Order: sequence, then C-alpha cells, then structure tokens
Amino acid sequence: MLEINTENNPAHLPPPPESLAQKFANIKPRMTDNEAVIEASRCLFCHDAPCTIACPSSIDIPMFIRQISSRNIKGAAKTIFSQNILGKSCAYVCPTQVLCEGSCVYHGLNEKPIDIGRLQGYASDFAIDHNIRFFEKGPSSGRKVAVIGAGPAGLSCAHELTRLGYAVVVYEASKQAGGLNMYGVAPYKFNNEAAAKEVAYVSGIGFDIRTDARVLAGDEHNTGNIGKTNVLLSDLEKEYDAIFLAIGLGKSHRPGLPGEELPGVLGAAEFIYDLRAQNLNVSVGRRVIVVGAGNTAIDAAVETTKLGAEVTLVYRRRPEDQSAYDFEVDHALQAGVRFLYLTSPVKVIGETHVEGLLCVKNEVVNAAAEGKPEIKAIAGSEFVLPCDMIIFATGQEKMMDFYSRIPGLSIDRGKVVVNAYFQTSNPKYFAGGDCVNGGKEVVNAVAHGRDAALGIDQVLKGGEA
Repeated sequence: MLEINTENNPAHLPPPPESLAQKFANIKPRMTDNEAVIEASRCLFCHDAPCTIACPSSIDIPMFIRQISSRNIKGAAKTIFSQNILGKSCAYVCPTQVLCEGSCVYHGLNEKPIDIGRLQGYASDFAIDHNIRFFEKGPSSGRKVAVIGAGPAGLSCAHELTRLGYAVVVYEASKQAGGLNMYGVAPYKFNNEAAAKEVAYVSGIGFDIRTDARVLAGDEHNTGNIGKTNVLLSDLEKEYDAIFLAIGLGKSHRPGLPGEELPGVLGAAEFIYDLRAQNLNVSVGRRVIVVGAGNTAIDAAVETTKLGAEVTLVYRRRPEDQSAYDFEVDHALQAGVRFLYLTSPVKVIGETHVEGLLCVKNEVVNAAAEGKPEIKAIAGSEFVLPCDMIIFATGQEKMMDFYSRIPGLSIDRGKVVVNAYFQTSNPKYFAGGDCVNGGKEVVNAVAHGRDAALGIDQVLKGGEA
C-alpha cells in the first residue's frame, strides 16, 4: 500500500483574490460587437433549423442570429426571451456543444459550428445591461399562485404567470434567489453577479420573491441553517389558488462507505453551494479526490484544481461509460485533473480527519453487453490514494420526506408525476424542473416553468380538472 499522508493541518487557504478572479474567469467571454456580427454572418439560416429543434426551450435560433447579423440586437434579445426568459444564463451554462451547436449543419461540412451560446449571451447581456424590457404584467386575473423554489423553473413559471395576470409569490429557502444558477453551477460558467442581475431582470416584471423562507410540509421541522423563516404549506394551500413545486433535488447522495463521516468528506452539491455562497472564499485540501464521473463531478474537480489542489477523479467504470460530456472532460484534463478509471472506493481512511481513500481496481466482465457492461473487483488489487479531502459526486437525493407530506402526491422513482398541464395527482399542485425530470439542464427547467404556467392558467380557467 502507498504511504498515508498524516499531516496535522491538511487544509490550506485559497489563493489571493486577484489570482482567483483570473482562475475563475468566464470560459465563454462576452463577444465584442464586431465579433458577434462576423460570427452571426456565418449562419446559413437553415429552413429546418436543427439547432432550434435541439433547443429544449425552442428558441428561434436562426431568427435571432439573423437579427444580430443586421445589428438588431434588441430584436435578437426579444426573440430569445420570448421563448426563454432566462436566456442569459442558458447561454453560459447550457451544454451548447451538445444541444444547439451540436446539431449545427456545419458539422456535416467539417467546419466549426456557429457559436450559438456566445451569440445568445451577447444579445441577452445587451438587453439586461440596458434594462430593455419586452413584457409587462398582464391585467389581473384575480387569482394567486405560490411558487416554491426560485431556481430556473420557478423564476420562469413566475414570470409567465405574471404576464398572464396572476399575483405570484416565490418562496426561496436560500439567502438569494437563482437556485442552480446562483448556487449549483461552476462560477467560471456563470458567477454570482451575473446570476443576481438576471434574477432582478426577470422578477422586474412584478412578482415577489421571499428569500430565507423555507416551506415546511406537515409536522417536519426546520433543523438546518437554510431558511430563517418557516412557511407552512397548509397556509399556502389556503391563501393561493395553485402551488407550483420547483424545489429541485436534495443533498448529495453518500455511498455508505466506512469512514465517510470523517471531517474532510463532502458532497459535491454542498461543496459547490458553499463555494458560490462564500464567493470562492473556501479552503480545500492539498490533495483532493472526487468520486464520480458526471458533469457535477467534473465541476467539483475543476473548481478544486483552480483553488490550488492536486485533484484525482475516481470512477468505477471505463472512460466511455462516464456520463460527463466530452467537452467537460477535456476541460478537466486541461485544468490538470487526473482520472483513474475502473477504480472503486472501498473505505475512507483516517482518525480525526480523512487521510486517504482505500480503492480497488475493477475489470470488465462482458464488454459486448448492451449499455454499461458488468464490472467486478480484481482480487488483491486494493491500494490507498493519500488525500486530505474527498468529494462524493454520486448523485443527489430526492425530496421524498417533503413529498410524502403532501396528500395524494404521486411519485415515480423519486420524481413527481405530472400530466400534460404539469398538474400533479393532487389538483392543487403543479410541478416542474429537476423534481419532475430527475435532474437535467437549466434550459429544461426553464421550459418546464414556462409550460407549467400555461398549464396552470388553462386549469384555473376551467380547461382541465
């Protein structure tokens, strides 16, 4: 076995602010006016628009690019926001390389695809920076809707409902609204300032956001630090005509390894939350292990690398089996992250603080099998990776305790079941975003929120019981 690191002070302070600002600079820098026009002029304006088909929010991409090419930036922003009011954040955090840009016809011509994400960011930033507004609160419908969660789905739903004339109040447990954009994505993709600016723009249409307000269902108690004000779900049911659940996912899943309760062992979602909430002012270990190979694992690995750690990512399967996007993996490799594949964690080692991770090597049993092949541990292959910090990025738990306290709410494999109107089996409740789809992209949550608002409107007007 390898020697274990037993230093008394495993954590070190992060680099000075000047260095952090450079290391966490946006990986999609804003285009200049000339860059945007030149890039937009490359677009072929395809009549069948495969890029629009690939966009979960169905933005008319050829239209807004054509508008940019003619220097009608305001018109381009309106085209974007008509379908996706959070077009700014989606421009920066969406995997455009896989979605819209991944469908660009230029791939078939062996040419570089149109830089759709940065063009969308260029137009969206222009409208928000100049506070150019395209939508206003609709005539009052006399009805009220509560939205639980001020993330992408909740904000999108609240904005659309306000356009339709509903009085909307959004309840958010954290200190700031924004959800995933504020607390869950890597800051080198979308930082706190950008997230706050977008929230202010979206809510400027006229709906209320109450932060530090945790909604409690049934007899549960607020035992955490999030949400200073308790709001009872039963009170919301009496006050509002409908309730939209946009609560996302819960805390990080832990695999249940011996020793994982030691100081220095964290969940990826909690680590990224603290990183964002504390404006990058967090301490990390000198040697960090990230367990998992999804996009969140990559984010955590790159972030800790930028904070000065030597980072090793451990994944129990092969490189081709990982769920992280290829471009994210490339980004991590460029940042200096080391990948160990076909390696499973067995035990966290340490006495008063994590000192290492006992691992075992795996082998593929049936590589020809469909899907991910079966693997098994190789006898006698155990080894220890010395470390002073471990981050588990092995998924997030569902909010089952909360769901169980809502009468008649149907759940399927941890996800809230909804109909075509985004209405749940409890007719008072609607839902969208990660709590319905199990955890997808920001743009999927935005589309859910928008469409759920239309569903709520139709149901409350008597379109469906």
